[in-house]
Amino acid sequence: MTTVPDAAPPRGLTWRLSGRTPEDVRLEADALPARPAPGTLVGGSGRGVRVCVVDSGVELAHPLVGGVASAWAVRKDEAGSIRVEPLDDADPGDTCGHGTACAGIVRRAAPDCEIHSVRVLGERFSGTGDVLLAGLRWAIRQGFDVINLSLSTTRARFFEDLHVLADEAYFGRSVIVASAHNTPVESFPWRFSSVVSVGSHPEDDPDLHLYNPEPPVEFFGPGVNVEVAWLGGTTVRTSGNSFATPFVAGLCARILSERPRLTPFQLKHALYLSAANVHVGGAR
Repeated sequence: MTTVPDAAPPRGLTWRLSGRTPEDVRLEADALPARPAPGTLVGGSGRGVRVCVVDSGVELAHPLVGGVASAWAVRKDEAGSIRVEPLDDADPGDTCGHGTACAGIVRRAAPDCEIHSVRVLGERFSGTGDVLLAGLRWAIRQGFDVINLSLSTTRARFFEDLHVLADEAYFGRSVIVASAHNTPVESFPWRFSSVVSVGSHPEDDPDLHLYNPEPPVEFFGPGVNVEVAWLGGTTVRTSGNSFATPFVAGLCARILSERPRLTPFQLKHALYLSAANVHVGGAR
């Protein structure tokens, strides 16, 4: 017998329209944003949008991150029990700098968004698949608008659970923006079509994003020699798909701040239409 692991209970209309008319399921929707003029930023400032960074935590006092609305950690005890707990006042927030870097980029891209943090990585970027699953599941079920996931797993045994969670987020209107692996290997969840997958481009323009005409990586953001926030209130320059991903997550927050009722597939369309390399109707 096939079972679906940890599937969320069905909500509302699921299989068919029975006993109701189209008017009974009427929805108010936002139109897609107009294609921006060259050199014009798409979307608003991120105001009203909740972005969750699932990573190594966030240094709470870092000046380039600004306010962090909430900070949590996934903890696994010796018996194997996993819990998601709020950080105490003595916890500095980040274990290795990676999450702080991502949060700082989100803040730069969408300055007025609300940032939350869930720590799933430990010192020296250590982590396990079950802790990642627990942190991502928790973030999805809090209903965050955008979830930045600048990490992935190559372990095939987590494929099915991650796929279920990615679909749960998609249907629950939480947008997972997931980093592709930095090397050409299979890893997850960026490989799933229900997430916004991101690789990096080497251009200097920090607001430039591109659509990939040859997926599964769908979008490219700036990720080469990027100045990022780091531990101790400092900055470093670094490269990788991890740092392109929060640029796109911030762009999603900007779009949703103007059009909060966009569905995940509409948001992908907005990213597609606003990509610098997409020419609509033959326009150049």
